[in-house]
Amino acid sequence: MGFLTGKRAFIVGVATDRSIAWGIAQAMHREGAELAFSYVNDKMKERVVPLAESLGARLTMPLDVTDDAQTDAAFERLRREWGQLDVVVHAVAYAPREALTGTFVEATSREGFRIAHDVSSYSLTALARGARPLMGGRQGAVLTLSYLGAVRSIPGYNVMGLAKASLEANVRFLAADLGPSGIRVNGISAGPIKTLAAAGIPGFRKMLGRVAEIAPLRRNVTPEDVGNAAAFLCSDLAAGITGEILYVDGGFSTVGMSFPQEAEG
Repeated sequence: MGFLTGKRAFIVGVATDRSIAWGIAQAMHREGAELAFSYVNDKMKERVVPLAESLGARLTMPLDVTDDAQTDAAFERLRREWGQLDVVVHAVAYAPREALTGTFVEATSREGFRIAHDVSSYSLTALARGARPLMGGRQGAVLTLSYLGAVRSIPGYNVMGLAKASLEANVRFLAADLGPSGIRVNGISAGPIKTLAAAGIPGFRKMLGRVAEIAPLRRNVTPEDVGNAAAFLCSDLAAGITGEILYVDGGFSTVGMSFPQEAEG
């Protein structure tokens, strides 16, 4: 029996079978959770529905997190079908491509700033608000995904770094607000992983190589690494943890300085 047996989890943000959210879904399924999935549009529906069905999920639904009506409709459907909810996984982030091209000052427009914060940060608040009534008496858990760019400047990450900083503050404020209701809110700051979203970040391949060279574990992390940590954080094993950002990055964020590695032999 897995440590999420009896739990019901709503996964928001699966795009492909290489998504971090998919790694989380697989780990939660392995540990016994019943899953529901969302897709942002009809194009993504064609990808997400077969993945959901492969894990035995019978609930998939449209959810564009910038549309309050769709958010309300998604949680109303979960209420009708399940009645209660234990876990929400928020794996949603977006900034216009032009906001990730060029220097930070040159690329950051008022509209790009607004979109990045709306999709990547505000949506967590909206999902937590929708989930709260369904988590009454259930010791619920809300989980989101961040990145080191929230606290360090990363080449090419630009306005997404600001949006992730907002997201991490969001975790702390939600944890304080929802804690008295028994709902925990945490985030995972994952190392770089080759996903559909990451493809839009300039120099991403160089980033992967640099992290694998410098991180104490000398490798990049995988969706499975993140999935296992997420399953733990959303389980009763982590009942005393809330308002935290857990780094799953092979230790890269702990390194202050590195020297070129000398060839052996």
